[in-house]
Amino acid sequence: MALWRGSAYAGFLALAVGCVLLLEPQLPGSALRSLWSSLQLAPAPAGPGSPEGRLAAAWDALIVRPARRWRRVAVGVNACVDVVLSGVKLLEALGLSPGNGKDHTILHSKNDLEEAFIHFMGKGVAAERFFSDKEAFHDIAQIASELPGAQHYVGGNAALIGQKFAANSDLKVLLCGPVGPKLHELLDDNVFVPPESLQEVDEFHLILEYQAGEEWGRLKAPHANRFIFSHDLSNGAMNMLEVFVSSLEEFQPDLVVLSGLHMMEGQSKELQRKRLLEVVTSISDIPTGIPVHLELASMTNRELMRSIVHQQVFPAVTSLGLNEQELLFLSQAASGPHSSLSSWNGVPDVGMVSDILFWILKEHGRSKSRASDLTRIHFHTLVYHILATVDGHWANQLAAVAAGARVAGTQACATETIDASRVSLRAPREFMTSHSEAGSRIVIDPSRPVAEWHREGVSFHFTPVLVCKDPVRTVGLGDAISAEGLFYSEVRPHY
Repeated sequence: MALWRGSAYAGFLALAVGCVLLLEPQLPGSALRSLWSSLQLAPAPAGPGSPEGRLAAAWDALIVRPARRWRRVAVGVNACVDVVLSGVKLLEALGLSPGNGKDHTILHSKNDLEEAFIHFMGKGVAAERFFSDKEAFHDIAQIASELPGAQHYVGGNAALIGQKFAANSDLKVLLCGPVGPKLHELLDDNVFVPPESLQEVDEFHLILEYQAGEEWGRLKAPHANRFIFSHDLSNGAMNMLEVFVSSLEEFQPDLVVLSGLHMMEGQSKELQRKRLLEVVTSISDIPTGIPVHLELASMTNRELMRSIVHQQVFPAVTSLGLNEQELLFLSQAASGPHSSLSSWNGVPDVGMVSDILFWILKEHGRSKSRASDLTRIHFHTLVYHILATVDGHWANQLAAVAAGARVAGTQACATETIDASRVSLRAPREFMTSHSEAGSRIVIDPSRPVAEWHREGVSFHFTPVLVCKDPVRTVGLGDAISAEGLFYSEVRPHY
């Protein structure tokens, strides 16, 4: 019908211009062209009536604060200064030229850095690696910091989550992590850092960004993303864990957010095993009834991931935040559903993601027969998010998943609110909710953007993301998503 109307309008316009020509044959050609172009039907800009505009408006109506709100949030334990710059410019400044890509689980040299960067830039996939050579890293970091266009930001999952929470003036935020002078200067005034967390030197993480379509030699990035590397021993050994837990008694938080386990990849197996046991002991020292959210990050060490899953870390936490790389890696490491898949092929299949989330909560989450605290998982990928919760433990999750998706669009585009002309709706419009059992088919309507389904005592909330077409900054999106989702979540007390 809309197509017919458009054709009819065009026909009437052509007839009108024809009449003008017939009545005024002497009219100059430039005036005719001006008249015709003013009458032409231009494609409608992405505004309130576009799918993106309708979805953003629907989110705004759905996102409401919970009845019971957090007042004091404690966040730890990884913190650093992010030096954000163009990856290609840094590698060129280091005298490197584009060769063949190859993944390295640990970087030992500039050449390893170049190969790993090319490997991930070619896929458009985010990754994080440990750089083992202290002196070489220091030299690279100095060159990176001084390059034109290099910017310094608050970094580390814990510090970024703390910053996001601190934007809400009615929240008190404690941050424990290795905080040096530059980081302390960058932190929001609303973030309290205990004196024991302060150190003389900052930990630097280098974040090499690239844009969608950016080329280097024969290489072309399919998506905008980043490659992160560091030589970070304080965060690597989670040195601030004990300071963090000992600070909780005085601070009295009603939510604890923990991150930084992935930083242990540079440690020996023995130290990893010992530290994980200490992590579990520390979490168990947190008073009962205070929810603990664990934010995962990019990992390559299957044994470390397997230990995190099995060595009582999952049962000790209440909530998890992760992306598609971490979810599949977790399933591969612990022999979960779809673990034979080597990588996602484009957009992660919603049914497969749903199967893995269900498996985590069924195998490692709270149930009548299992003494586990895990009841919530917030999953995020570029084009959609899912919040999975064990029934009866969380409220306001519809608003929480929508808020997490909304902040992904605003933060990536660096806008206060969603600008419908700068974002695009790329999520699958319909999908199956499972592949390991008979799932249901769901069709997404932008005016009702949160889909909900249930499976054996687990509720799923799905929403598309309005993806920023020209992202200003991709770093810290996952942390902002998790923080915003938690901010709008309400935990139901269980006595």
